[in-house]
Order: sequence, then C-alpha cells, then structure tokens
Amino acid sequence: MDEIDNAPEIFQLHFLLRGINPPVWRRVLIRSDDTIADLHYILQIVFRWTDSHLHRFVIRGKEYGIGRSGCTAFRTDARLIRLADFHFRPNARFLYEYDFRDLWQHQIRLEAVRRAHAGRIYPVCIAGARAAPPEDCGGPWAYMGMMDHQELDLPWDALERIDNVLQRVVNAKGHEKAGDVLGDLGALHEAIERVKAHTAFRPDRFERRPVNQRLRQYAEGNVAWRQEWEE
Repeated sequence: MDEIDNAPEIFQLHFLLRGINPPVWRRVLIRSDDTIADLHYILQIVFRWTDSHLHRFVIRGKEYGIGRSGCTAFRTDARLIRLADFHFRPNARFLYEYDFRDLWQHQIRLEAVRRAHAGRIYPVCIAGARAAPPEDCGGPWAYMGMMDHQELDLPWDALERIDNVLQRVVNAKGHEKAGDVLGDLGALHEAIERVKAHTAFRPDRFERRPVNQRLRQYAEGNVAWRQEWEE
C-alpha cells in the first residue's frame, strides 16, 4: 500500500501569473498542513523570484503574509496559519501579490485534493509553462514589451559580423595572421556578447528540474534553496 493513512491531505494548486499572454503558470502539490509562510516561499521558488519585495495574500477579503520591520504588518503570524485552516473546497481561488511597484498578481486555485503517497516529498511542481519575468522589469506590460522586442528585434548586425569572421576563418590560408583573419577583436567580442544576451532570455522555457531541486531542499530544511537569492 503506497498511500499514507494518517498523512495530511495534498492540495493540487494552480498558480497563474495575471496580465501576461501567453500565460505563465505552475501546478504544484502542497501539503495541507503547510503554512501561509511556506506558501509564500514556495511561490518565490517556482517563479524564480528572490523575495526582494513586499508581498501579501488576499484570502476571503483578509490579508496575510510575512511582515517586515518598518513595512507591511499583518494581524496574524503567517507561520501559524495552515492551508488546512481555511477549509478550501475545489476551485477555491485567492490572490498573491508580489512587488507592489511592478505588481505581480498571481491567481491561486485549488484544483483537487489528493492523498499523500509514501516516499514522495512535498511540495513538488508537476507542471508549468513559460519562464517567469525577471525581477524589477517593470510589470506585466513592460515584460510583454520585452518579449516582443526579443521576437522582433534580432541582432542581425551582430550575427552578420560573426558570420563574416567565420567565413574568413574557413577561407584563411596558413600564412595569414590571426589579427587579419579575425579583424576588430573588440567589435567581434561585442557582437558575441549581444548574441549571448539575446539567446539567454528565453521566456518560452520553463525547467521543472531545478525548481523541484530547490523545493526538495526547502522541504528538507536545506538552506541551499536560498542560494540564488544571495548570488
């Protein structure tokens, strides 16, 4: 028997980042005895945020979250409020807001309630689509502008310069000097860096493996899950 009789229920939650098209979303399995504080850190992990800004949950008209000295304060301690305490029913929805300047709004929906399985560590991300926006990029409209720029403004001049150098290398004769073949090294380096920067921004890509590695570290109490925040 692979199910645990006395384990907490498992909530299948769907996180949708509002205001972005094509949609950015994640599907995560979370223990019902996890707290609001846990949920905050889980959201930060699956969207690759860095907890650099204020946040809040809005659940049934009330605000919850982890307060910061001199900033946001909440009436109840998020570390003491379990998800099970809300008695959510399937399709229940609530809001998570992060970074009140860029105002990233996440719709959280309870899709299903499951039983825990022996040997499985929760939380775990089971599906998702597209990369989350980078921190401090300006909000949904600014991010969609970045995606349009990525798609429409390819660095053709940089690619052409690199192609010309490669053609000279291929056609070079043994007696030619490297400097004559490669040309302006500064301009070549700049072209390569522009192409690298363009290809590094991949809004269409979401990789579950590194996310689940960090979720596992979080579940096990391994502080390595915070490493990206400190880099």
